Amino acid sequence: MKKNKFLLLLVFTSVNLLISTFAFCQSKVVDQVIAVVGGNPILLSELEAKVVQKKMDSTSKTVINRCSVLEELLFQKLLLAQSIKDSVEITDDQVQEELERRLRYYIAQFGSVQAFETFYGKSVEKFKEEFKEELRDVLLVQKMQAKITEGITVSPDEVKTFFNSIPKDSVPLINAEIEVGHIVRNPKVNPELKKYAKEHIETIRQEIISGKKDFATAAILYSMDPGSGPKGGLYKNVQRGTFVPEFDAVAFRMKEKEISEVFETDYGYHFLMVESKRGEELDVRHILIIPQPSPDDLVKARVFLDSIAGLIRKDSISASEAASRYSDDEETKHSGGLITNPSTGNTRFEMDQLSQIDPNLVLTIGSLKAGEPSAASSTQTRDGKPAFHIIFVKDRTEPHRANLKQDYQRIQDQALADKKNKTITKWIKKRITTNFIHVADEYKSCKFESPWIN
Repeated sequence: MKKNKFLLLLVFTSVNLLISTFAFCQSKVVDQVIAVVGGNPILLSELEAKVVQKKMDSTSKTVINRCSVLEELLFQKLLLAQSIKDSVEITDDQVQEELERRLRYYIAQFGSVQAFETFYGKSVEKFKEEFKEELRDVLLVQKMQAKITEGITVSPDEVKTFFNSIPKDSVPLINAEIEVGHIVRNPKVNPELKKYAKEHIETIRQEIISGKKDFATAAILYSMDPGSGPKGGLYKNVQRGTFVPEFDAVAFRMKEKEISEVFETDYGYHFLMVESKRGEELDVRHILIIPQPSPDDLVKARVFLDSIAGLIRKDSISASEAASRYSDDEETKHSGGLITNPSTGNTRFEMDQLSQIDPNLVLTIGSLKAGEPSAASSTQTRDGKPAFHIIFVKDRTEPHRANLKQDYQRIQDQALADKKNKTITKWIKKRITTNFIHVADEYKSCKFESPWIN
């Protein structure tokens, strides 16, 4: 099937803007203008950065076509030029919100703000200042592209026509796939143990306030936060939105060296001390005590799930319905317990993809029939708390050639992408005639898909 290059640009710019600009920062290219669209130049450094980024995203054997990369940049600049003509707007708040979101993601990849700043040789604030306007352009490009394809849908007849247009020897082979779900039960900590945890952390707090214990030492000894405990409870360069709202509400109203009251979040009981403040950025020391379920609490959770599994086996309730009613996992219960494949965004996995997420899942589902629940087994919530879950298989498919019965959603998505791509191609040809476009002589031999060179 034909690759929808321009449709991919929206995802490319959205997910990989910072990677591309990072590559630009690290490059040693002597810059020059290699093309102009409207009033928007394309620099050699931009092309080199995109090529580097594509190499990072592809296998080592993939050959990167520089002309194709340049055409993506030409399309991006054309969208930007048209967004200005059409008065498309992106607010400062939208830019700031998106910049913060992306920075949190990339800082998480480095493990800390300090590692991020050390690698790129600049502070987070300097990074924001330098890339704010570039991000605004990216958001304008996205909004303009969405405007072009807004409202496009495909009917069942169009899906069928699209599929029938694929040459028989080009119909893709679909590997064996599986849909897996789970029903999660978090042990309910009894009130006495919660009370004990709160009293325990208050005792630690009072010993620090009275000077009997140093905050950093107490954090190393007692804090149950694996991210900060070993470092004396310290989190550096904390910005709003980094942690849960309850944490922000306390931290950003505190004075330097002031010790907060004990407060509660979904993680447990906390108190903190602000080491230093730099505007909307803090260095914070923090101690967390997590109320622990008793052995009896754990047994109750397991027994509850085993009873649910028994109802499913008797056909008194389906696994999906049981997940929706009884699961404590907010991320999956509303989809009937189905686990989402992070690589595709849907609920189908190839076995190797599933094993990368959780090898134990593959072992558990090995002998399960569709709809059959496993026995309850231990797991952990995303914040590291003990829990139990039962696993079930919703559906399995064997390796096969794509067909409308088994793969309708996949084919529908491809048909829609193809229709949008054709719309974009028509739009490009029309807008090329109404915008000034210049491509440097050394790139005029490129075989572009659209008539960028007249």
